Amino acid sequence: MSFVEGERDFLPTAPIENLRLRAALLEAVRAFFRDSGYLEVETPMLSADATIDPNLSPFVTRYLHGKCELYLQTSPEFAMKRLLAAGHTAVFQVTHAFRNGEIGRLHNPEFTIVEWYRVNDTYGRQMDVVEELVCHVFMVSREESGGLKESAQALPASRPFRRLSYKEVFERHAGFDPLTIGLERMQKIAASRGIVPPPGLTDDDRDGWLNLLLVEMVEPNLGQDRPEFVYDYPSSQAALARIRRDDPPVAERFELYVRGIELCNGYQELTDAEELRERIRECFSGSSSTMDRLLDSRLIDAMEAGLPECSGVALGFDRFVMLAAGAENLAEVIPFPFSRA
Repeated sequence: MSFVEGERDFLPTAPIENLRLRAALLEAVRAFFRDSGYLEVETPMLSADATIDPNLSPFVTRYLHGKCELYLQTSPEFAMKRLLAAGHTAVFQVTHAFRNGEIGRLHNPEFTIVEWYRVNDTYGRQMDVVEELVCHVFMVSREESGGLKESAQALPASRPFRRLSYKEVFERHAGFDPLTIGLERMQKIAASRGIVPPPGLTDDDRDGWLNLLLVEMVEPNLGQDRPEFVYDYPSSQAALARIRRDDPPVAERFELYVRGIELCNGYQELTDAEELRERIRECFSGSSSTMDRLLDSRLIDAMEAGLPECSGVALGFDRFVMLAAGAENLAEVIPFPFSRA
């Protein structure tokens, strides 16, 4: 079902059968975590803490007459880790998150996220949890819809899901080692493939060029015959993941791809407050006001109080439903996307 914008645009973009499926899958996710010993929690969507990821832009608002600047959360990560520091051992949440400027077939500025953390788990074990969750929810999808739609029949195909390192998927699909390749060679590869860099990508942005080649050369091949984990990212892309001091060092982080679509992102979580401070100083050295604000963080306070060893995952629920429904666009599984909000 589709509508021309401006013509009866009070109506939802998602057909009712997809919204029924969405409701069933939402209940299946909650049941999975409850049965796995996780406590469902709720944390603020509006907070004084902001993401430290320079690739994410939060929505900013002010309380009363501009006396206090607040941020719509890009994920509930900070607050959920504060719960772990307070003594919780396994928590999950289904909530809305907000990312400014992200819109398209696979993005909506307001979206539904499923996020969970468990103390003393490894990111390898959390890959197992993701696999169990995905298989469970797609089984529910089959039951609810009388069998998956033809466009979703291969999801998931078989277990175990494939697991390859970030280095291995680049070597397999792009022909180079992403952990050691130089900028000039990446730029030559892009030019030889007719890949046009987006506006704003500078010649010295190594991670930007890696991401461009990931999107253009690697991602379309991932998770096509079965869901596929990619793990151990470059240390420069750690965000809040722990870095393992290999040669070269890698971030203990994974993502799951299904039919070329990234479904979730998991970390072996950073627990060292001083290392987090150093990452903030390095990322935001050009803006002392931003750096000072991020260093004044309740998450850093929680780490210093004793954030335990843990692993966590954030999963895009809207994409999950889209894949289960055999849809091609998030608007087919969200009743009122950004254009109709």
